[in-house]
Amino acid sequence: MSKNKVFSNTSADRYSLALYELAKETNLLIQIEANSIAFLNLILNNKEFNDLVKDPTINREVLTKIINEISKNSKLEVLFNNFLNLLVAKRRFFYVEKILNSFLEICSKKRGELKAEIKSAKKLSQDEIIKITDELSNNFKSKIKLNYTFDQSLIGGLVVQIGSTMIDTSIKNKLQQIENKMLEA
Repeated sequence: MSKNKVFSNTSADRYSLALYELAKETNLLIQIEANSIAFLNLILNNKEFNDLVKDPTINREVLTKIINEISKNSKLEVLFNNFLNLLVAKRRFFYVEKILNSFLEICSKKRGELKAEIKSAKKLSQDEIIKITDELSNNFKSKIKLNYTFDQSLIGGLVVQIGSTMIDTSIKNKLQQIENKMLEA
């Protein structure tokens, strides 16, 4: 693993933890979490802004003006705006997406939520997703934060992953197991 990759992961974790501690200390955790989600959505849904975020050569003054304008127009918390400006000043804004995702993960863990990934071969209705989430919450005795994905390649069934626990009932997996047994024989 390259030194830059390790440094960026370590940096992201430190910055996100610092943001969490500041938000908690100032009783702004809910607002900062909402600001983080909104900012990440902006990065995700606006190609021009995404390109700007990922460009480490952008002038700091220009980037600061853009962030301040976004903060003003979106009515972001002053603490969140100051945090974004700190990232610009420290030349860490390039990692803002990683830092904010890490921050949201910390918030989720502190609330005792478990993160779960589910893939299904057929599109699930909102009611089905809620039922699965409730069932997982009961089984794992914890609130589940579910990320659902539709994946036709599974042919049939579900793949559920919670932490290191994986439940794979997909037909694709069963066919793969049969193929492996046939190759061994």
